[in-house]
Amino acid sequence: MTPSTPSPDHHDSDALRSPYEELAELAGSLAHEIKNPLSVIHMNVDLLSEELDDAEPAIRRRASAKIDIVREQCERMEALLRDFLRFATLRDIDLTPGDLNEQIDRVLRAYQAQADASQIDIERYLDQDLPAIMLHSDSLQAALMNLVKNALEAMPEGGQLLARTYATRTGVALDLIDTGGGMDDNTAMYMFEPFYSTKNGGSGLGLPTTRKIVDAHGGRISVQSEAGRGTKFVLTFPVPPRLQG
Repeated sequence: MTPSTPSPDHHDSDALRSPYEELAELAGSLAHEIKNPLSVIHMNVDLLSEELDDAEPAIRRRASAKIDIVREQCERMEALLRDFLRFATLRDIDLTPGDLNEQIDRVLRAYQAQADASQIDIERYLDQDLPAIMLHSDSLQAALMNLVKNALEAMPEGGQLLARTYATRTGVALDLIDTGGGMDDNTAMYMFEPFYSTKNGGSGLGLPTTRKIVDAHGGRISVQSEAGRGTKFVLTFPVPPRLQG
């Protein structure tokens, strides 16, 4: 029997794959392989913790401290893998006509309680005549949630978060402006690079994933910031000709 050969369609699809796509697929597979044994470790640590209930107090105290460290690192690695898989496996997404105002309003309402607790005023200036754009609701909201969450965390002593939408010459735009601590030029330069983070325990994948989502919408994201004076993110999205008018 002669060896089978790939069909022309299969061969062509492989030829069209970029090195980045192949690397992303390999990285995603590796992350899945790491995730499985990590989950087993986490589960057995929890079981071991339960078995220590019958141990002598001094032994239980010393062992529990070590178990807490292992559990904490497992949870950190699991969070990192979740962020990485989200980043590595993001591909083309199905876009449908939608309202950018509705997307940002949902996200702001989700964080209203946290903002109130932190004494942060959320101001909305949403253009009610904003044209529709092509969007994927779940992924776009995930990107916006990351930006809003970062903005709130940048204002631990309170402040203001302003969300503004408006039409541009070629589409629509969203400004997210906070009065937090801002960032230096070096942080602003590298903040969209994978694994770059200024947060303790941060994965450094939140903003890179946000940029990938915006890119998948045909949009762009930019940042302006000054240490001590706050940060402004600008997201722009095109309006397809068939949705204009």
